Amino acid sequence: MHLTAVADRTQEASDRREAAHEGALGRGAAEAFPGDLHPAWIRACRRLSGAGYGEAVTQAYIHFSPEIAGLVSPQSAIDLAGVVSGLAIRAGRVAAALLPETAITVAGKFGGRDFARWLSLVEYAKDHAPESLAPILQRTAQLVSELDLEGLESWLRIGIRMAEGNAKRRLRFFNLEDPAGKLWLQRASGETGFAEMEARLRPFLTALWGDHPPLRETPANAPEQARRRAGFDGSVVRLPSSFPGFSAHDAETLYRAASAHIAAHLKFSRERFPVGGLKPTQIALVSLIEDARVERLAMRELPGLARLFLPFHTIRPSATLMAPALLARLARALADPSYEDPDAWVQKGRKLFDDAEPEWHSQKISRRIGDLLGNDLGQMRVRFDPKTYVVQPPYRDDNMGLWDFGDDDQLGEDAEQVLSTARIRQEENEELPDRIEPEQKPDGDASKMRVSEQSADGVLVARYPEFDYVTGREQSGWTSVKEYQATLGSEERVARLREQRADLASRLTALIRSARVSRAERLRRQPEGEFLDIDACIDASIARRMGELPSPHIHGRYERRSRDLSVLLLLDVSQSTSDRVRDGRQTVLDVERQAAALLSQAMSGLGDPFSLAAFCSDRREDVRYTRIKDFSQPYDALVEARLAGLQSGFSTRLGAAIRHAGAELAGQRSYRRLLLVVTDGEPSDIDVEDRRYLVEDAQRAVQGLGKLGINTFCVGLDSNADSYLGRIFGQRNAITIASVERLTDLLPKLYLMLGR
Repeated sequence: MHLTAVADRTQEASDRREAAHEGALGRGAAEAFPGDLHPAWIRACRRLSGAGYGEAVTQAYIHFSPEIAGLVSPQSAIDLAGVVSGLAIRAGRVAAALLPETAITVAGKFGGRDFARWLSLVEYAKDHAPESLAPILQRTAQLVSELDLEGLESWLRIGIRMAEGNAKRRLRFFNLEDPAGKLWLQRASGETGFAEMEARLRPFLTALWGDHPPLRETPANAPEQARRRAGFDGSVVRLPSSFPGFSAHDAETLYRAASAHIAAHLKFSRERFPVGGLKPTQIALVSLIEDARVERLAMRELPGLARLFLPFHTIRPSATLMAPALLARLARALADPSYEDPDAWVQKGRKLFDDAEPEWHSQKISRRIGDLLGNDLGQMRVRFDPKTYVVQPPYRDDNMGLWDFGDDDQLGEDAEQVLSTARIRQEENEELPDRIEPEQKPDGDASKMRVSEQSADGVLVARYPEFDYVTGREQSGWTSVKEYQATLGSEERVARLREQRADLASRLTALIRSARVSRAERLRRQPEGEFLDIDACIDASIARRMGELPSPHIHGRYERRSRDLSVLLLLDVSQSTSDRVRDGRQTVLDVERQAAALLSQAMSGLGDPFSLAAFCSDRREDVRYTRIKDFSQPYDALVEARLAGLQSGFSTRLGAAIRHAGAELAGQRSYRRLLLVVTDGEPSDIDVEDRRYLVEDAQRAVQGLGKLGINTFCVGLDSNADSYLGRIFGQRNAITIASVERLTDLLPKLYLMLGR
């Protein structure tokens, strides 16, 4: 009897909960789920309630599902309960409770047609990144305001693939704590942001003043004003994660202008101004004058900066006398000599500034002029609100780096809002060194240790797209190619390798000489050939009618009689090339050196223009490219010293290297242009876990060169990777050899292909 009573009470409690759920929305639910669909919806609610996922999950579904029924369809809203249940099991109750409300946002954005596709995407994330689903759903409203469904799917799948098997890294990606997550999101939305611009701005700043201050993204916990404007503290430059509302081109120009403006401060603003008892209006005006002073000094040395700064000064005169507008008009008047403003206060500011030109080298004029204009503005009864003021134009920094605030307790209440921005920045920078030379990167696991380090920084020369086979998209500017200065070794080492196979060298020269790689020339008046030479036939007919003996040379044929070929030999010098080949006497890199020396000697002797280069990679931001010989250089002892100095290290990001080598070949005007890649391993890099990813990207790079009329051929050294080489280059354009002797088998095949 006791067990029966307990069961009865449990059933009664369950019935009360179901009745409460059924009546939760009353007539609204009945209207949203008409006819037989209403009992089906009730059953869905009961299943969620009885599953023990928690009241929050059940109530979220009950509350939002009728609205989803109206936006999409009643059946879709009922089916949503199954997805909610799956999320509760795999991704947790928080994600399950977030789904119904997020579904309303998505349905309102994309409509019913794409709603099912979005739900499939949610289930894909549930299966492959369950720990990240809650932050993804929390961010969905922001995402769908910037992306279409295809862009959202691309971002989601890329994040899952990039951090496959690493839950912590996935979580960082989808929380936008990983720069890659921000960069992919910005690119998918067509926005240019800090993550994309960072690598471009460093060489830009170095080119301006010969200095490269550390660049950092403004922290997410900074005040709104700080997130909207650039800033600096000491020598560290802070830039916003993005400039919303600007096109990709304008945003890139804005980042350059902001960086150049702060660089001018770092060069010409040598001391900080003490705040003392200054009012917020005076702080803003002194900062504005200092902005104008350093820009005018910078433009004296680099006049081209005017084209960077002035287009952002767009404000025009108006009858409205508001402090932000007046300050923006004064900023334009001091920057743009051609600008005319009727306001007497703006005219006075320009006159004071222009009259002080002999003193522009001193910061004191900024304080003096700013104080005078601040007093005048106060007498004009123009209201200035420091809590809402944002520096204009948008490339200028927030000016916090110009001020010494001293003891916070001495500040007025109005200045506290201004100081909060600086405090955030100072706390973030406490552990930063004065200068951060290239960023330190984690070592990765022991199997991917990088053995050799370059002694000098590489120079960023190009950015190239990278193809993601999962999304079917190329992400522009995803990889950075940096050219490194070649290290010199002993040229005698290469000379010995070449002399060891002097017999092979002569055979290679003969093989290359016998190949005729050029445009086919039409030879006329031949005794036999492929076609009739019409002019010769006419002459023969005339001669016969005149009673003369006609010439039998009335045919024509096509023949390649010269050589017109440019070759770029690209050597893989990744860490695996330090392994020994099968006979154990040489390393893979030694075989590459020997092959390069033999081929170079043969092509140099025949006069064929050719170039030598080597590559390896250390993640996508550092694809290392070393020039050994340019097309215009002779093959001499210096080139052999560079060959001897090559060292094995790092990884093999093949696609980016192929694109960069192809760009160089594209500048050659030869009839045939050949990129000859020598490698020993499958494309790989330590920031890529999907083995197929870089293979597919390299294949896309080869296809791109084919569209430019560039032939690509690969020699695999001592490799068992025939399958992936064939996939990348095509079965006809790849061959694997175990020793340089096989080059005599390779070259006839190669030149036969080029001669077609």
